[in-house]
Amino acid sequence: MFTALKVKYAAVRDRKITTLFDTSRAYDFAVQTDGLFFDYSKTNIDRETLRLLLELIKTAGLADKRAAMFSGEKINITEDRAVLHTALRKSSGAVTVDGQDVMPDVLATRARMLKFAEELRSGALQGRGGAYTDIVNIGIGGSDLGPAMAYLALKPYSQGPKVHYVSNVDGAHVTDVLAGLDAQTTLVIVASKTFTTIETLTNAETALRWMGQSVANPADQFVALSTADDKTAAFGISPDRVFGFEDWVGGRYSLWGPIGLSLALAIGADNFTAFLNGAAAMDDHFQSADGADNLPVMLALVGIWHAQVVGYATRAVLPYEQRLSRFPAYLQQLEMESNGKSVGIDGQDLTVSSGPIVWGEPGTNGQHAFYQLIHQGTHIIPCEFMIARQGHEPDLTHQHQLLQANCLAQSQALMLGRDLDAARAIAASKGFEGSDLERQARHRVFKGNRPSTTLIYPKLTPYCLGQLIALYEHRVFVEGVILGINSFDQWGVELGKELATALGPVISGAQPGPENDPSTLNLVSKLTHG
Repeated sequence: MFTALKVKYAAVRDRKITTLFDTSRAYDFAVQTDGLFFDYSKTNIDRETLRLLLELIKTAGLADKRAAMFSGEKINITEDRAVLHTALRKSSGAVTVDGQDVMPDVLATRARMLKFAEELRSGALQGRGGAYTDIVNIGIGGSDLGPAMAYLALKPYSQGPKVHYVSNVDGAHVTDVLAGLDAQTTLVIVASKTFTTIETLTNAETALRWMGQSVANPADQFVALSTADDKTAAFGISPDRVFGFEDWVGGRYSLWGPIGLSLALAIGADNFTAFLNGAAAMDDHFQSADGADNLPVMLALVGIWHAQVVGYATRAVLPYEQRLSRFPAYLQQLEMESNGKSVGIDGQDLTVSSGPIVWGEPGTNGQHAFYQLIHQGTHIIPCEFMIARQGHEPDLTHQHQLLQANCLAQSQALMLGRDLDAARAIAASKGFEGSDLERQARHRVFKGNRPSTTLIYPKLTPYCLGQLIALYEHRVFVEGVILGINSFDQWGVELGKELATALGPVISGAQPGPENDPSTLNLVSKLTHG
């Protein structure tokens, strides 16, 4: 399936991106929808390459597989589950799983969740010491990364209680978060679908003991986001404070439902609904737009070109928006847990590389850290820039303009570079001569011809954030379809969990260590005896 593309790349690999620009490239190699503008003109993709990339989605049967996902078919074949995070942001219509319409329950749970959020925000629901001032969300993975990222992103809309997030089983995390909070005005949310996640439950028990020091019935100030009613009841949480979601919602896709409760508490029901609406609008676009006019499709195809065809192993996501500082980490889990596979749906080894390593930091901070390697290092790293047309600080417009200038300058510099003649002129202007001039000039050369894309969005509103997250969710889906893998399981996280459970009694001294692994046995000894 990739043969023609690899042949094409071999023919153009040394071509300068700048030579591709004619009077229309900047307009033709871009996608625009609902306020979003995605530019991929600063890549080595030409019209023939684009045609071949679009053939990939036809060969892979994207249209049918997309329809299967949205209609509730069990496309997660290794777990025999539907994949319906998209249903969590629908406002009407029917979606059938096993012959039953799931939308009535989705809408009822959403209404109950938002009613709870508004009652707490208004002060109608209070803690032992009065109105709640703080929320502590305890989760890990998708139960933490999603809401924590979104809460920070939508801080201008957060007029409810302060929200804090605990994920790491390291006791320092829960200790530092709880320090300084008033237990009598703190609500704790425990986010675990099965209510068995060891890190989450360990932190929840610590929080319960902390709460019990000053609250008579501490579990009364707990909420569970879980389907395990028996376990939440055993913990002491009232059934009316348990919000469940079905097994067709994967953890990293769960922000749209009860896992988003902490966000709803912060920004309110109306803004949370706008957040859902933005994602639903992207769902509609993904289902209706054709080929090169489909934003998730083109984001995916550019990624496929760079990772699977050209062979770039990593991808840098660089939002020029401080409030999106956790967005790269969120996308890291979304992409690497979804598409970090080596076996296809057919159970056979993949014949191409799977998902790339995803990483990044917000600009302009990254410019003073790892951009050195991006510009002059030996590894070529495709960069995905993100920038808003408008910021939230009207009195600091000049700073936002400076931010925009930096964003555009970086993508320009990556493409244009600086040749040796220009570098010699700079060195000469600084007074260098002879061999010193040549040596100094070479340090100032930028090879350029390094690919990047730029995504422009209007303003980071709840609606816009919903669009952005759904955009990247669908990008991951398209890439998975092309690669022929199941993007919705995560068996790779299981083995480490099993071994950690087995090693717990070894470290505590209750059981002997693993005789078949002397390295780990020695490490246990060093940890426990020095």
